[in-house]
Formats: sequence, structure tokens, C-alpha cells
Amino acid sequence: MDKEKAEVIVIENESSKKPSVDLTEQKIENVQSTDTKVSQQFFKLAKKLAVDGRLLSENIQMPIEDRTSKRLRLSQLRKQQNIENIIQKTSFYCADFEIEHRLDFDWLARFISLSEEISNASMQNLWAKILAGELTEPGSFSFKALKVFRDMSIYDAKLLATACSLSLKDPNKSNIRLVTGTYQKPGLLNLFTQHRHEYCNLSHYGLDHADLLTLSENHLIYIQESESNLLNKGDVLSFDYNGKNLKLTAKKHNVCLQFFRFTPIGVELANLIDDNCHDDFNSHLQQVLSRYFIINNKE
Repeated sequence: MDKEKAEVIVIENESSKKPSVDLTEQKIENVQSTDTKVSQQFFKLAKKLAVDGRLLSENIQMPIEDRTSKRLRLSQLRKQQNIENIIQKTSFYCADFEIEHRLDFDWLARFISLSEEISNASMQNLWAKILAGELTEPGSFSFKALKVFRDMSIYDAKLLATACSLSLKDPNKSNIRLVTGTYQKPGLLNLFTQHRHEYCNLSHYGLDHADLLTLSENHLIYIQESESNLLNKGDVLSFDYNGKNLKLTAKKHNVCLQFFRFTPIGVELANLIDDNCHDDFNSHLQQVLSRYFIINNKE
């Protein structure tokens, strides 16, 4: 046999060998869709959730009873992992505090059932703060607040954090306001005065009208604008702005503040957000208020 014939035989023998196929690849080839990168990614996602049965050929499908059992088992495992992650994060917040013995176990059972679906790490951290707050001070968070928070997305939570960074709290933190402006009520002495109204531009600092509507839909703020009582010259209002004491002393008669109020649920959930002073907004707010108030701002 000459050299050329020998090479042809070798090539034919190599081409006749059947390549080994990985089981996962074989399943993907049996997916009833085009063999694209996107379809493979979708198949892997469906497989991870144990809902890939109908994407496979009938001859390699598990019985539907087995597929159901597998999905339920994986779902329970994910829930268990989620709540254990939250419990682990809670331990860091409770390390230096004494846990009250008056904990409502009905509340705790409700907490577990609502939080076990939460897999996002940032949201788990906020749920851990809720549990730590309730353990150290029972009654801090209501069932209604838990249900609202469960339905909030990470985007909604970030929107709440933005609102908190622009809001003023009463000294006892029972009321929270988003100031939208200030004005002086018309009177005989200022009847023809122009520009009595000063507006606070929240949209310039990340909170436009659509955001306010979203906060309202999540039961965090009242969308109807409110006003303070009319203040006389010398009257004082005290607030907390993200850790800073803000004292406003009215310079004229018949002036008031306009604002959006946080709902009771909004106030509860705002306690989860760390103080984050927005320096640019603080300067803008003081400029708006300085028309009618003497401002004393200190740490």
C-alpha cells in the first residue's frame, strides 16, 4: 500500500468515528426551537426553575408527576435559603442589642411567609433590618407595612431612599414631609406683591411627578399636597434633615410650607433607610425657604 492510499484510509477511519455528546447538549438539541444562543439560555433558565419539561422531546421527558415534585422541592429549597440568608443578616444588626421577650410569634410567622420569596441581596438586607427592628422594639412594623414592602421592587426601594434623602422629619420622626414650596397668604399689606410663592424643584434632584405617583401607588406618600398652619412672624418650626437639625423662624406674618406627607406605612419603612444628606438639595431648599424664614442649620 503506497503512502497516498494509507492517508486516505486514515482520514476515512477518523471521519467514521461518532463524537461523544454531553447529556446537557443532547437535551438542548432536542429543544423544540431554533438552536440559537438565546434559546439555549432560555432553556437553561427553564431548567433551573424546573419548568423545562415541554421544551424537551417526549421520549426524554420526565413524567409530569415527577416534574411537579421536582419544581416544588426546588421552590421550597429556594425559600429556605432566602429566609436563612435574611436571618444571617439580621444577626449582625442584633449583635449589640437586647432582644425583647414580647415578640409576637404570629408576626414572626407572617414575616417568614412574606420574606421567603425575596432573593435579591439588597432587599434581603432591608428585610433583615425590619426583623431586627421588631426584635429589639416590638410593634415597629405593622402587617400592612410588611405586605406593602413585599410588593415593592428594588426600583421602588431606591425611589423610597431618594425620597428620604430629600425629606424633613419631625424631631420625634413621627411625620415626614417632602417640601414643595413656601408662600405668604395675600393681605392688605402685600396684596400687590408679586412672586409671593417660592417653589422647591424636587424633579431636579431625582423625584419627578411620575416618581411621586409611584410612591403614592405603593402607599408611601399622600399625593395630595398639604400645607402647614399659617405662621406669624417669630414662629418656629423644627425639623431633622438626615441627621442635621433644621430650625425655621418665620420672618413675616401669614407664611406657610407646602409639602407631600409620608403615609404611616411610608414613615415605618423610611426607618429602614440610612440618613443620606443631599448637600445640593439642602442648599436649594435653604435658598427657597430663606425668602420667608430665618434658617438655623446645624449638626
